[in-house]
Amino acid sequence: MKKVVTVTLGSSKQDFEFKTEFLGQSFSVKRMGADDDTGKAWELMRRQQATADAIGLGEIGDHYQVGLRTVVNKETQRLLHVVTRVPVTTGATLRRLLQVRAVRYVQKELGHYFNNNLVLFLSGMRNYDMAVALSDYTKNLSFADALFQTGAPTMLTSLEQLELYAKGSEWMLSGKPGEMLESALSGFKGSRIASVVAKSHVIVGTFAELKAVGNAKNLEGKTLITSAVDEERLAFFTKCKVNLVVDVSPKLFDKVVGVNTIEAMILAALEKPQEEVSDDDFVEILDELDIKPRLLHPTGHFRNIRRFAFVIHPLSQNYIRNAFPIPKSTPKFVMDKVETLAAHMPPMVYCKMENIISPTGAEAEGWLISVGGTPKEMLSRSPEFTYRRLLHAAKIAEKMGAQIMGLGAFTKVVGDAGVTVAKRASIPITTGNSYSASGALWAAADAMRRMGLVKIDPATKKVAAKTMVIGASGSIGSVSARLLAMAFDEVYIAGRTMSKLEALRDSILEETPDAKVTATTDYNELLGDMDMIVTSTSGAGKEILDIMRVKPGCVITDVARPLDLPASDVAKRPDVLVIESGEIELPTKVKGLKSIGLPPNVIYACLAETIVLALEGRFEVFTVGRDTEWEKVKEIYKLGIKHGMKLAAISGVNGVFTDEAIAKVVTLAKKARLTWKGGSDAPAAKAAKPKAVAKPASARKTPAKKATVAAEPPTPAKSAPKKAAVRKAAPAKKAAVKAPARKAAAKKKPA
Repeated sequence: MKKVVTVTLGSSKQDFEFKTEFLGQSFSVKRMGADDDTGKAWELMRRQQATADAIGLGEIGDHYQVGLRTVVNKETQRLLHVVTRVPVTTGATLRRLLQVRAVRYVQKELGHYFNNNLVLFLSGMRNYDMAVALSDYTKNLSFADALFQTGAPTMLTSLEQLELYAKGSEWMLSGKPGEMLESALSGFKGSRIASVVAKSHVIVGTFAELKAVGNAKNLEGKTLITSAVDEERLAFFTKCKVNLVVDVSPKLFDKVVGVNTIEAMILAALEKPQEEVSDDDFVEILDELDIKPRLLHPTGHFRNIRRFAFVIHPLSQNYIRNAFPIPKSTPKFVMDKVETLAAHMPPMVYCKMENIISPTGAEAEGWLISVGGTPKEMLSRSPEFTYRRLLHAAKIAEKMGAQIMGLGAFTKVVGDAGVTVAKRASIPITTGNSYSASGALWAAADAMRRMGLVKIDPATKKVAAKTMVIGASGSIGSVSARLLAMAFDEVYIAGRTMSKLEALRDSILEETPDAKVTATTDYNELLGDMDMIVTSTSGAGKEILDIMRVKPGCVITDVARPLDLPASDVAKRPDVLVIESGEIELPTKVKGLKSIGLPPNVIYACLAETIVLALEGRFEVFTVGRDTEWEKVKEIYKLGIKHGMKLAAISGVNGVFTDEAIAKVVTLAKKARLTWKGGSDAPAAKAAKPKAVAKPASARKTPAKKATVAAEPPTPAKSAPKKAAVRKAAPAKKAAVKAPARKAAAKKKPA
């Protein structure tokens, strides 16, 4: 039987002895505490080497390998030198390997858990290899070595600083001067480190270090990385309401033993001194034993909180006036100066949102960061002016621990629509355009349902209405056309280039074979027939459509940014409902959210996309550029439903539409329709002919996956389109029979 003795500077009251099987051999393991007396420890080690096969030395500083330099602990070296007959170890090699394995394991098991975390090392030199491993996931590393050893009021904040400090401390802090510095200013050091602990997400240290600096206030909700957590230590962490404890030392036996004990047992089993056992040998044994870190939840409930940031900005001078105590009587020329001054202000944190909890149990919190430029100021300057402020905001977000940042309002359309910012920022960026497109159409479908002016065909389960997408060849326009083709009887796709429109039409018909799709570059005369119109162009400042030709009761969804329809045009037609966006209701009552011009607990769809990605742990560049991807629109919608997002409000140029406002539009529309002369009955409309119509089914390609659209939300008709898609996913032969009838109908009247 192999005999292993662990001599520790800890209390002798916790001594134990047990027998076990390990690596196919029988072991007797004994712990002997020296009660923080190095002389007693020296004597115990000297005596035990006569009967032990290996000795472990615990609760004492290791020799540190920091960068290319080894920092020797002289007291540890003195104690180790007393043992000459058998292998002796502090467990430094095994601890280093276990720490790195623990970091990799948690990062994978908990889904990007350490991404951009604020990590505090109570001793960076002792945990250098773990720090290197964590640096793969976050730059927010800080080390308390200089504070504890010299009283320096600041943290070391990079591996380079830690290596430089280790180099200097070896000759400057040795001997009595170093001991005196380390023992001085204990009160200042304690208060300083306690505040840093409170701001950190992850704290790395021994139990003694954690207990010395932690309490119920600054450890609540934190993640701790430590070792050898027994019941007594776990009780302390429970009292402090710690969220997660990562115990890098595995619990292989009934008794919790330190890493030094496990390494001593390995050396005894191999019958080799420490210097003859390589890292690869240890790794092979760890793999054979399938050793994993222990993930302990002291409170009984683990909270995996992800963090985001989102950029907002004032949309006009009125927003600036509301944010600051500026009198309403302030002259216009003064407000112009204020508007310019605001554009040059550095980004600042507007508020912090907390308590966003998904039905899945995932949680998110984040910051709204304000930049001062209005759309007018951004347009009057080069894109680089805005890029720099957004990158500054990204730096602020990174320092606070945000794992993804969204761009709101006009910041997502400036220049190349987020591409440059995403390339230059150190955290992932998304514009939110995918969820904005989905949300706007979601809102339009809800508006049409509430208005009650159109019906669902009982046979096809589609909305018995005509819809048009202006700017259909663009990214969001093409997505809108695909969604509408699933839900509406007839879809017109309008734009400037017929070849692009024809390619889009063919693509839509492959996905939705029973759709009626017409492509046209001359659409103004057809506006009077449309029950719903989606505008998605890049023609800022240009007239996109003549709103006076639009059918009373038509729902116009303006998803372009800047908007295609100015407020002055919208005001001309009170009998038409013009929607700018669909706002999203959060799954739980959010805390800390200041006013963003929406009802409580309601947010913009672009902000919702950022939050959904955070809840899902998808820290990636999701939506940037002007080519919003159809697959991502579908994906973010599904993820939103998964995490409890709901359509909350429908907004227009004057804010959120109430039920009363929608009812008023309906009343005016019904009255106007009594004398309406627009649409296909008007002479101009009869003369108008679309440039291209839907191809017969016989000329189309057979769709590869006809039934896949059944699973594709978001469709304006809610659940009905799903059923219709299943029912209408007929064989190509059947579709070919129906096509001529549709073509004949198209010749009689543009549909």
